Amino acid sequence: MAANIPPVSRLSSRLIRVLCSNPGPMTLQGTNTYIIGTGKRRILLDAGEQDDIQYLKILEDILKEENIDFEHVIVTHWHHDHIGGVHNVVNRFNNGCKVWKFNRLDPPDLPLPDNIPLNYLKDGEEIGTEGATLRVIHTPGHTKDHIVLKLLEDNSLFSGDCILGEGTAVFEDLHDYMNSLRRILELKPTCIYPGHGPVVENPLPKIEYYINHRNKREEEILRVLKEKGTKMSEMDLVKIIYIVSVFIVSIYQNNYKPDYL
Repeated sequence: MAANIPPVSRLSSRLIRVLCSNPGPMTLQGTNTYIIGTGKRRILLDAGEQDDIQYLKILEDILKEENIDFEHVIVTHWHHDHIGGVHNVVNRFNNGCKVWKFNRLDPPDLPLPDNIPLNYLKDGEEIGTEGATLRVIHTPGHTKDHIVLKLLEDNSLFSGDCILGEGTAVFEDLHDYMNSLRRILELKPTCIYPGHGPVVENPLPKIEYYINHRNKREEEILRVLKEKGTKMSEMDLVKIIYIVSVFIVSIYQNNYKPDYL
């Protein structure tokens, strides 16, 4: 049973989680966004879908109640449920905040609406505000531009869509994704704040499970190819390995085709 995530959760003295109103098979309860810091100007991590009126109203209420605004908006990757609402946030709370993400070269990033400037992050770069310093860690796999962010004050991690609070994630490139999971494991985070699903309080077993799960799937794919021959379509592999999961098939039919599941 999926965990119940309220629209607003104060997770620590420096962290407020705000849930977008976009539940679905790929987004679980919805996209988690995070207000980070302790001072008047804070960081917003991810901005949800475009034109999410309910989410924007909740953000507005929080900013008024806390007497804060945004110094930075950081996007974990290019998917619409994370970057789609950026221009809504910038235009609604017009306070000169900077928008950041990792550069996507193939294909290149599309410009943000309304000519909003997009600043590009580098691996290892740090962005800070009062009460919080985030270190950028490039973790390709889910997407080529995906990043996670380490909160230096307590060694927690914002994992975007690389690691979810429930279930496992889809990805574009298995090799990159596995390397990213191993890199995250080496960080030994104290907890993980995911892009979807509840907080992961005991993250190391979760990361190890992700790695072992993908290794198992790769072994199954190799076994099927050996038994059935190499002339098989992606859909044939999905049907055999996943015993015709309606959800998995729907991903393929909607042209979201990662290398492996």
